[in-house]
Amino acid sequence: MANIVGIDLGTTFSELAILNAIGKPEIVPNADGERLTPSAIFFDEENPELIRVGIEALNSRHLNPARSVRCIKRHMGDAEHQVTIDGRGWTPVELSALILKKLKQDSEASHGPICDAVISVPAHFDEVRRKATMDAGTAIGLNVIAIVNEPVAAALYYATTRQVAGKVLVYDLGGGTFDVTIMNVNGLQMDIVCSQGDHALGGIDFDQKVLEILQKLYRDKFGTELIASEEDRAKYEDEAEDVKKTLSRRPVAKKILYGPSGSMRAEVTREMFEEAIAPLVARTDMMVEVALEEAGLKPSDVTTVLLVGGSTRVPMVRAHLEQTFGFAPACEVNVDECVALGAALHAGLTAVRQNPDAVDTGIRTGLQDICLTDVCNHSYGTICAPIDKETGRRTIQNRIILKKNTPLPCEATQTFYTVSQGQEKVEVTVTQGEDADPAYVNTIATHRFELPPNRPAERPIKVTYSYDLNQRMHCKFEDVDSGRVLEVDVSLDEEKSESEATEGAKELQSLKVQ
Repeated sequence: MANIVGIDLGTTFSELAILNAIGKPEIVPNADGERLTPSAIFFDEENPELIRVGIEALNSRHLNPARSVRCIKRHMGDAEHQVTIDGRGWTPVELSALILKKLKQDSEASHGPICDAVISVPAHFDEVRRKATMDAGTAIGLNVIAIVNEPVAAALYYATTRQVAGKVLVYDLGGGTFDVTIMNVNGLQMDIVCSQGDHALGGIDFDQKVLEILQKLYRDKFGTELIASEEDRAKYEDEAEDVKKTLSRRPVAKKILYGPSGSMRAEVTREMFEEAIAPLVARTDMMVEVALEEAGLKPSDVTTVLLVGGSTRVPMVRAHLEQTFGFAPACEVNVDECVALGAALHAGLTAVRQNPDAVDTGIRTGLQDICLTDVCNHSYGTICAPIDKETGRRTIQNRIILKKNTPLPCEATQTFYTVSQGQEKVEVTVTQGEDADPAYVNTIATHRFELPPNRPAERPIKVTYSYDLNQRMHCKFEDVDSGRVLEVDVSLDEEKSESEATEGAKELQSLKVQ
């Protein structure tokens, strides 16, 4: 029977885990024998048909940074972002698909065909980013049955391998994103309470602070800049990452800097590093405070803090958490791999729920005691124009329909009314955010809803939002009088036809990735 897998599609590294015959997740090493695959892409100059993904791509970027791509996850869901190589524009979805293709083909080479897959995403990803992640998997032939929030996946793995109970805070600081999630855990029963996050905060931001230190040391000595080209920048970005990792183990890191004015010996102390990253760590502290407040908890109410993501190895991060909660965070599992391992468990649970007869008995038995309740990670609403009772005038406002932290699956309906006599259309919107002011929420979809002619004003339109266990939202707008219905699944590129999507998938599946 084909395999069930979970994938951690990370900003800096990606991994794939497979469920074994008894429902236990295992990391599948890539073709190089490594458990982590750098989320890096390099378009070969000598052979344009060859696309390198992984460690070779990471190393090749020093030769020609213009043909390399890193950290594309930070642009996921941005319809305007493209990387142009040899006159061909590559979208974040397509580039992410290339990374997934590398993981897929390496796994299938050693374990056979993949049947179902779950891909992890940061908890704070909006619907467009979630849909874009699913599209990347689908484009290279994966049957993406669901997506899972990264801290939820990590907690799922922790809870099935270690004794975890009570009010648990998952602190997920990866290469490019940060999430904090609070959940109630009782054995294998896990109930998500709330999540907060920042999609532009992670290890690569720590690296940038180290790079700034190295540049300043060189500038102070020679009065000139260390970096004179993009090749130099690529080289010293890697040097900065190495310094960061060294400072997690030792109090001083030493490097030789080779710049245009000569070479120098540079020493970076942990104190220098911690001073530079203090504002970034403070941002994570603030997110933790917001999450605790949202959950109605004090730090003393939290029984366990689980670490996820390679950047949690930074001593300052662990020290801040210990100072906040009064105890050391748990780090018994591999912080780089637990998301992929938990995603594989989630894939198994989803496959059993959707089609139990198609899942091997051993896997079903291994997963039968796990129970997970997730929640909406954002509030979702629509823009309306009700009459203000005090002024008698219409005011534009955002009306929340699905509230943040509502347990999944969920559905909510509200009724709105047309504004004017003879109104034949209404622009319906799907918003994400907590504020009543439309200026402070994100509009993630806009559609025109055609209405019958020659009607009076104030005719009812019923709006129903539903959010399923697979982390996907569906919106239904119904004109009550006529029965006309507009149904919306939030999409990154709603104008892209099915045939265009199919052709794009064929191209991606035919490309040679190594």
